[in-house]
Order: sequence, then structure tokens, then C-alpha cells
Amino acid sequence: MNREKFADIIDVANHAGVSPATVSRSFNHPQKVKSATRKKIQKAIEDTGYIRNRAAQAIHGRRSGTIGLIVPTLDNAIFSNLIQSFSEGLTELNYTMLVATHGYDLKREHMLLRSLLEHRIEAIGLIGLDHQDATYTLLDRRATPAIAMWNFQSDSRISCVGSDNYLAGKLAAEHLLGQGHRKLGIIFPPTEGNDRAASRMRGATDALKAAGVSIPGAWRITAQYSIAKAKRACLELFSHDERPTALIAGNDVIAQGAIYAAQQINLQIPDDISITGIGDFAGSAEIVPGLTTIQVQSHQIGRKAAYILSSLIDGKPSTDIVREKIELNFIERQSSGPAPN
Repeated sequence: MNREKFADIIDVANHAGVSPATVSRSFNHPQKVKSATRKKIQKAIEDTGYIRNRAAQAIHGRRSGTIGLIVPTLDNAIFSNLIQSFSEGLTELNYTMLVATHGYDLKREHMLLRSLLEHRIEAIGLIGLDHQDATYTLLDRRATPAIAMWNFQSDSRISCVGSDNYLAGKLAAEHLLGQGHRKLGIIFPPTEGNDRAASRMRGATDALKAAGVSIPGAWRITAQYSIAKAKRACLELFSHDERPTALIAGNDVIAQGAIYAAQQINLQIPDDISITGIGDFAGSAEIVPGLTTIQVQSHQIGRKAAYILSSLIDGKPSTDIVREKIELNFIERQSSGPAPN
């Protein structure tokens, strides 16, 4: 096809019966254009086959319409709901999302941020508030709108929307203490470069300490974000004659591995051992027994983050910091119960 025949913005405007400026505004500031007009423009775009040249716009200092998102991993369900809701929110606001993963390597995260900025992203979403100083410095020097998801912190260096992870760990521990458990173990992912896990662990251990409960060193175990690895670690823990009556897992993925380990050696849940998670991921209610957990409202976090980033791009000074706390919900299911006599 002859490229000279490709539709341009004027063709779209003529087809929709609006001005080219209105078409442009519907792309860059959709909230400023009436819904009926946006629908006419969208119909004209579909009819004419018009495709915006984002790259050319970015080169000339105009908007790329692209938001970056850097997450630790895509290997499990931990961030899937968050990514989906963040993407949905951005789509409603007429932005495209670019996703990259750093594998819990904050040095790699900084390199990925530089790469995304080279692609002229307009803003960036990150997970948590534990980042290299070089990452924060780069965001400052580039005046890049940024938001941290999953963690809330009242003195965060960048905008954030998330939950109080310290409270999540504390609530899990207090629930088991309230059930009469005094022989408790914990299984958490590595906390280096992971402020979510570190805060949850601190909340849980502080609650236990306040109740006069100490955790033996052998009952403090580490497992990666993997059902299989968590299961192997728990099989080792459960193989000893002396074992905890309750186990606090740093997230639902690890908790599911603990449940499968207990079931493999015929421990009854919750009669022999209670298990709690954090997250309330897809499947946590459906496994048998259903998992007691602290619900992190990832869908709400993702959508709220998209709208905050849009507001930062569309007018708020880059120095403005927006902080939103999303409440946690305690979900009691069948994986926890009273301590055995």
C-alpha cells in the first residue's frame, strides 16, 4: 500500500466532524472531551485505519502516551492482579504500558529504568519503596512522575499507593495468638531488596515478642516465591519431632506450599498445624482447606496508581507527592484454628 494514502489526524477530524485539535485533545486529555465526542472520534479512527506515530511525537518533545512498569517477577500470581488493574486503568486514560522485570535485583531495576526512559516513557510505576539511591536520583533529575505500588509509607520519597505491610504481618500473628498458639514458626521470602516482606516479617515478630512468644531459630525459615520451594522447606521443618502448631507465611504462594507439605506427611490442618498467608491471591479461597490470609486489595491499588500517575502527568508539579493507603482485610478460612491441647 502507498504510505501517502495512510490516514492522518485531519482525515480523522473530517470523518468525525470535529477539529484536529479536538482529536488531539481526545488522545492527550480524554477527560476534557465529552464522552459522545470521544466515541465519534474512536469510530472515525476505526473507519479510517488511523495509527498515531507515538515515536515521532516523542522525538519532537510531545507525549509518547506510554507508561513504564517495573515489577520483580511475572513467574507467579503475586503481581498479576496488580498489573491487570494498572493496565486497565491506563487504558481507560488512553495510555499504553511497557512492563519489565528485575528479578528482585535493584541494580538491574535501575538499568531497566534508564532503558525505559530512553524509550520516552512519560511516567513509571515501581513495586515497593526499597530502591537504589541511583534510581531515586535519576527520577529526580529527569523530573519523571513516579509511583510506588504495594507499600504505603507516610514519608515516602515518591508517590505511593498501597497497604501497611507491617500491619499485615502483625494481624496474621495476632490472629494465631488469639487462637491460643504459642509454638509458632515463620516462613518468608528473602527480605533483601524486598521491603514488603521485611515489613511483614517485622510486624509478625514484633507481635509475637509483645506476647512473650519467641521463635526458635530452626522455625525461622526462608523460601523463594515458589510453591515447590516452600513445600520442600516446610517438609524439612515438619520432619522434626518438635514442630510448631502454627506457621505464618509471608505470602499466599508460600502458604500454599506449606499446606501441601503438611498434607503430604498427613498432618491435619488446622488440627495439627494452622497456616496463614498474606495477599489473598487467586486460588487461596479454593484450595482445601481454604487459606486464612490478610487480603491486600491489589486491584484497587493498581487502578488508583494509574489515576494518580495520570494526574501527575496532567498538571501536578513533579515535586508533588501523593500518598494513598489502601486498607487491609482479614480473611479467616479453614487453614487456621485453635491450638491443639
